Amino acid sequence: MLSLLVVVACCLAAYTSPVSQRDWDVTVKHSWVTIPNGWIDVGAPPADHIINLKIGLKQHGFEDLLAMLHEISDPFHPKYGQHLSKREVDDLVAPHESTHATVREWLYGHGIDLASIHYSPAKDWLSLDVPLSTAESLLSASYRSYQHSSTGEQVVRTLSYSLPRDLHAHIDLVHPTTMFDRMKAMRATYMLDATLSPVGEANGATVKGPAGQDIPLSCNTTVTPACLQVLYSTEGYVPQAAEKGNKIGVAGYLEQYVSFADLQTFFTQFRPDAMGTNVTVVSVDGGLNDQSLPGIEADLNVQYTEGLTYPTPNYYYSTPGTAPTINDSVTPPQRDEPYLDWLTYMLGLPDGEVPQAFTTSYGGDEQTFPYEWAVRVCGMFAQLSARGSSVMFSSGDGGVGAGTCQTNDGTNRTLFQPVFPATCPYITGVGATYQIAPEKGVYFSQGGFSRYFKRPLWQAAAVPPFLEKLGSTYAGLYNPAGRAVPDVSAQGYGFQVVVEGKVESVGGTSASSPTFASIVSLLNDYRLANGRPSLGWLNPLLYTTGLSGFTDILLGNNPGCGTLGFNATEGWDAITGLGTPDFVKLKELLGFI
Repeated sequence: MLSLLVVVACCLAAYTSPVSQRDWDVTVKHSWVTIPNGWIDVGAPPADHIINLKIGLKQHGFEDLLAMLHEISDPFHPKYGQHLSKREVDDLVAPHESTHATVREWLYGHGIDLASIHYSPAKDWLSLDVPLSTAESLLSASYRSYQHSSTGEQVVRTLSYSLPRDLHAHIDLVHPTTMFDRMKAMRATYMLDATLSPVGEANGATVKGPAGQDIPLSCNTTVTPACLQVLYSTEGYVPQAAEKGNKIGVAGYLEQYVSFADLQTFFTQFRPDAMGTNVTVVSVDGGLNDQSLPGIEADLNVQYTEGLTYPTPNYYYSTPGTAPTINDSVTPPQRDEPYLDWLTYMLGLPDGEVPQAFTTSYGGDEQTFPYEWAVRVCGMFAQLSARGSSVMFSSGDGGVGAGTCQTNDGTNRTLFQPVFPATCPYITGVGATYQIAPEKGVYFSQGGFSRYFKRPLWQAAAVPPFLEKLGSTYAGLYNPAGRAVPDVSAQGYGFQVVVEGKVESVGGTSASSPTFASIVSLLNDYRLANGRPSLGWLNPLLYTTGLSGFTDILLGNNPGCGTLGFNATEGWDAITGLGTPDFVKLKELLGFI
């Protein structure tokens, strides 16, 4: 009994002294030489200002997770389709206990109540609310209030933060620290097109589609669910796997709310058999769905996923909050998308509750996201993919780059600007087309090459021919060794959307992503109905077995950065990717593997 008391006393002693208990050798984790462009120091915030710190811990088995993800997503591998469970994913990314012990010692030494720490499902993220003075002591930082010169918005940030040398091997990043954002939203990539008259009247004229099908000529300028069903060969397919758990999810950010009334009006005009059906709205971290403030982005996404996948259950995840960004000359001064909060929520759902297909119509110039943050969030998309979900993102609406295309690293160089998260390899980036006979790459369809992520092996055959045709054109403006986007494309112009009771013509890759995600959801439906697993991470499959299931787009270019941009060509290209989907062909190719 005495020996037990001695052990307990020793354990308690380890956490009863302040930081002097251990002599930490502190070194800089990240710093800025000067205040980032556009920001002004306006003074010291109150020392008792409360800040929410998120600490990303090293994931001990992440490389093993990626290896397994590649195996279960490779159609030629015997483990194809053997998706991982929540527990398996959590076990792979959970930090070593030595990481937790070292970080707890550090936090406790600075007076942090260990019981106040919140953990992510895999315990790889810590979240804690602390006074600013505590954060400064913890991070050897000097927080200041900074105001953006053009918007007046203020943030509390530091130009430098440090960690004990021993913790660099245990912590990937801490934020918010040196991550300067402008409380801005990368535009929710939609375009309200006033040049199109809503609901063009069909006069009976038709044109031939890529599979020889008759498509109403009106679909050339005014796109409806019926147009997409004919164009992409889903007409007549009736989903049948809802009882087997098939579902599709739409990520909603930036106070974009789905109008139930608009959805019913949309059904009345464009999908009468779905009248009375509704989307299930899920609140993530207090996200709202104010019916007095319908959002055109939310309405567009849900009306078309519902319109194309009915009666498959649809879920809209309303998430508040912001993500860290480094401002550039293009990104609007509003608010960003809280990918981290959304991903933490989704990864915490039990098996069976995670939709098999997701669409997200948001993004920002890759350079506006800190590299460490982008890599970590991309890894979380890999975790979601490993559980059997296909994740689609809009590729963006800026051609090869919007605005001046200047870098935000202080050098002010002109470079093409790809969009994150579409540049993440574990996401399927969706570009945009328009017209139907033939389809063409639309001018705003954003595409290019990542500077954060290298070209993956599954693009090794498809991308080099495009680069060879390009030759020295635009040399130095893009990274030819980077992950290439988009992967695929779909219609993105002239979509008929009901907003506040009226039909509007809307365009953008925000329309393309839910369209392609709906096709994927129907493929999942077919597979589940026939005893197969969901498709999961798509990209290795699309660039191999799925290649002949796409219609190659040969016309169009995406100007930007003072250039004509990239051209659509035979094979993969940086405006339309592999092309647009043919559901019947893809069903035959992918239905039973």
